[in-house]
Amino acid sequence: MFATRTRGGRRGILAAAAVALALVGVLLVVLGLRGHAGPPQPAPQRAAISAPLSAAAPTSDPTPSPAATSEPTAPTVDLGTILPASVPVTLDIPIIGVHSTMLVPLNVGADGVLAAPTDFASPGWYEGGPTPGQLGPAIIAGHVDGPTGPAIFYRLGQLTPGAQVTITRQDSSVATFTIDTVASYAKSEFPTDLVYGNTTNRAELRLITCGGAFDHKTGHYVDNIIAFGHLST
Repeated sequence: MFATRTRGGRRGILAAAAVALALVGVLLVVLGLRGHAGPPQPAPQRAAISAPLSAAAPTSDPTPSPAATSEPTAPTVDLGTILPASVPVTLDIPIIGVHSTMLVPLNVGADGVLAAPTDFASPGWYEGGPTPGQLGPAIIAGHVDGPTGPAIFYRLGQLTPGAQVTITRQDSSVATFTIDTVASYAKSEFPTDLVYGNTTNRAELRLITCGGAFDHKTGHYVDNIIAFGHLST
């Protein structure tokens, strides 16, 4: 499941997504998979980022001088390619062998929890946010493994910067994303604003699954693996 609470609209949605996609934990223990080595993890040099490339920079001086405020200069913003809204129907990540012709919509319930996909072989997209190719971060999540072994995003941690992600949309257009960075975060420190916040100035993509060690006491993985990307064509 995706456990999260809303806060100020979409920017705050899914703050507790740190426990996302961990529904399979108990099943794995029951089926005797507790001894497996776990899914691939991001390389150490890619395992920590402070913000995706397009995140807004914080203001270093909270009290700018009169000279700085008298003639403000609007920054130049390059939005890049932006597509109209269209539901994703096919996901391809050739470098890690992902091909799915079914992306299920994911929604937040009254309790603020975003349900995980029920099919371990199918990713889900958060339909409360932008569709892939629209301005802002589109969210696609999938299980890392299931009762019978690896699931759709088992190899997500093997992605590297520059990898291509292709999403065919319902309007027959194709959105190609380039991965910028891949990171592993403790679920207790899930970077909600970086993932779901309105901090981008272009069309972006977030791919999310579980990772890290498997906690047999809770039946969940302790980390989330997140791939950050932007629309390139």
